[in-house]
Amino acid sequence: MTYTIIVRSIIIYCIVLFLLRVMGKRQLGEMQPYEFVITMIIADLATIPMSDTALPLLHGIIPICTLALLHFFFSFLSRKSKYLRKILNGKPVIVITPDGIDYTALQLLNMTFNDLMESLRTSGYFHIEEVLYAIMQTNGSLSVMPRSAYSPLTPQDMHLKKEESSLPIIVLTEGKIDESNLNMAQISEQFLKQELQSLGFSNIKEIVLVTIDQQGCMYIKPKIGKFITHKIEYNGKRHW
Repeated sequence: MTYTIIVRSIIIYCIVLFLLRVMGKRQLGEMQPYEFVITMIIADLATIPMSDTALPLLHGIIPICTLALLHFFFSFLSRKSKYLRKILNGKPVIVITPDGIDYTALQLLNMTFNDLMESLRTSGYFHIEEVLYAIMQTNGSLSVMPRSAYSPLTPQDMHLKKEESSLPIIVLTEGKIDESNLNMAQISEQFLKQELQSLGFSNIKEIVLVTIDQQGCMYIKPKIGKFITHKIEYNGKRHW
């Protein structure tokens, strides 16, 4: 009996994991209402055939697969029809305007002022007067546009030229070199070791992480001690 439950649990787990991966990488807080409902029902259905060995395994698998197909069907409809998308997902609601809080919109969303303040604090705003617009999105998240007096300064505001940001990639982790990322960065293993030796690391096993970006900036984190940033010279542009 125990062996049967273990096997059934593994099978159901693998099927649910596969279906959720296919359905998309969304966190619970990012799901549309219909996605959240389907996910919760799938989770509930999955527990039944795991524990009830008298129930045929297919009686659990078939409903789960049916709900997954229903998800794809609803997703297809929401992409093809604006009208159905409004029905399935709802639409964003402006809860704060330049005139202040829209009480009617809060009532429509069944939200209290405490709910709104909590969402604002989560977004980093503690005073309502700092906010020009706040929009409650269909997935339940709050998007905030601050008033210009409270928005952070940018290099563009100060007429400063700033080097374009780039995505760092990992070239060494836990003392092991990532050959594919080294090739992408167009640097050799020997070059990497030489640069690390120049910084005092005679053994790469002393290092837990090394990343490099397209400007040649390296981030080195040793097992013991503070991280180090290091700039290397490139013989050309890198793109990844």
